[in-house]
Formats: sequence, structure tokens, C-alpha cells
Amino acid sequence: QVQLVESGGGLVQAGGSLRLSCAASGSSSSINAAAWYRRAPGKQRELVAGIRSDGSTNYADFAKGRFTISRDNAKNTVYLQMNSLKPEDTASYYCTVRTNVGLNYWGRGTQVTVSS
Repeated sequence: QVQLVESGGGLVQAGGSLRLSCAASGSSSSINAAAWYRRAPGKQRELVAGIRSDGSTNYADFAKGRFTISRDNAKNTVYLQMNSLKPEDTASYYCTVRTNVGLNYWGRGTQVTVSS
């Protein structure tokens, strides 16, 4: 069993930055792939960014050029650096990982609120 704890969310003004962290613990399994999703009120969950075991990444169109996903394998932690934040980025952000044994886990989310 893997526990994921997201942190780094908060209230920021438009144009500001936040760095989300997703720390995995509780198992000897290592993170293979990981991703950040978000869900805004009244909207469906959507992919923000993903990172694979080889370090390759993919981003939603709205995240390209503003968000950066990264990982620290030694710390079993995945990050999402978010710059130039907009009010429409307001959402709960969730981390999900797939371990090296093929199991998927989700965190409980961290709230990001961007004021105009």
C-alpha cells in the first residue's frame, strides 16, 4: 500500500506561482509513472501533466509553457511547478502514481485558489 500526500496548494494572486509536491510512502514499491490531475467546481477531472519512468513528460494544452512536472526518485516525490497562474487554474489538484508493480494510487488532493 502506498500513501500519497500532496502539499503546496494555497491562495495566490493571478500571475503568481505555486509548487505542489506529492510524497509517496508506505511501500517498498517505487514510482514508475506519475501525473497531476485537477478538478474545478462543476467540471470534470482533467489531466494536467504526466511524467514517465524515463523522465519524459506530457502536458495539457493549458499547462504548456506554464507548468512543469518533475520527480525526485530518491525522495519518491513528484512536483508540479505552476507559474503565471490564472483564476481559471483554481481547482483541487490530485496526484496519482503507478508503482513498479503496476498498482495505481491517488492522493486526497490539495486546493489551489487563484484570485484575480
